[in-house]
Amino acid sequence: MLRGSGFLTPEAARDYLFALAREEGFDAMGIAAADAIPEAGPRLHQWIAEGAHGDMEWMPETAARRAAPANMWPEVGSLLMLGLNYGPDQDPRAILAERTRGAISVYAQGDDYHELIKGKLKRIASRFVPRAGAAGTVEVKVFVDTAPLMEKPLAQAAGLGWQGKHTNLVSRDKGSWLFLGAIATNLALPPDARETDHCGSCRACLDACPTNAFPAPYQIDARRCISYLTIELKGAIPRELRPLVGNRIYGCDDCLAACPWNKFAALGREVRLAAREENRAPPLAELARLDDAAFRARFSKSPVKRIGRARFLRNVLVAIGNSGEAALAVDAGRHLGDAHPLVRGAAVWALSRLLPPAEFAALRAAHDTETDPEVRAEWRPAPVEPAGVHA
Repeated sequence: MLRGSGFLTPEAARDYLFALAREEGFDAMGIAAADAIPEAGPRLHQWIAEGAHGDMEWMPETAARRAAPANMWPEVGSLLMLGLNYGPDQDPRAILAERTRGAISVYAQGDDYHELIKGKLKRIASRFVPRAGAAGTVEVKVFVDTAPLMEKPLAQAAGLGWQGKHTNLVSRDKGSWLFLGAIATNLALPPDARETDHCGSCRACLDACPTNAFPAPYQIDARRCISYLTIELKGAIPRELRPLVGNRIYGCDDCLAACPWNKFAALGREVRLAAREENRAPPLAELARLDDAAFRARFSKSPVKRIGRARFLRNVLVAIGNSGEAALAVDAGRHLGDAHPLVRGAAVWALSRLLPPAEFAALRAAHDTETDPEVRAEWRPAPVEPAGVHA
């Protein structure tokens, strides 16, 4: 938190914040009043009551603070909401046809955006506070997707865009590709006009979802979302959803990439946000051979690192099981003795998909000493896979 010592009128303070944000390369900006989203809290509580948050226990734990900015910081007067365009230079869905390669979500192909945006916000705050108000009267806090703040409803209230039917923010200028950040202040700054919904009758994002994670427009069931399954879920991916995951090993861009408003978005990948070539379409065989040290080294600056090697290999092995490439059975088989049961279980499932039944049965007999109950369950004959599997 920073405290200021200068003086600017509310209008001049707003203009100065916008000027600083433009200097830092932000593509969208607007001011939301602290009380601008009274409807967000009840919707959040209903969503949690339905269990749609899955095992993200931090959601109910922080729900009371998340419902309104003032619940987190009583002195807040307004929020500067900022958007940074990360539009990709190619359709991220093209990799889904290359079943022996892993699909990593666009936002995670380069450096961790949290660190990049946090640095920008801190620089804005450090320059704004000394000029913004009388000595000791101006305070600010910065947020980048790590505090109980409902960024998307606030961004809509600030005029950056609207929450589309896929529940993500959509901008008429940047489509569905915006990183969000916020600077909260105790100043009451002139707010911007709320953006209205421009989705109309379009349901492209809903129809694009491989796992039918949208029970209705503007509603998402995280328990069926591939981003949740490959990032937030700590345990095994449910069997019935594994075939639908395809080769997506970290996140999913399908609903974002399907948005027609993307055609109005210019490319926005900064140099530090640019995808690393090794993360655009990495071979699954290569990823399956990463030990803990190699995993940490490869993803040292990437959001991928936060899920850890075990969950990452779980995802890679599910993708291997979906590849249809028998040669990858060797890479799955090397993990039958992995120290982590999550990895062993995913390896078993992959082999059940790649090996002939007789060969898999012989392998099961050879591993009858498995003690983990969930891994033992994976060795049982697999149920019939659901129809309508998406690519």
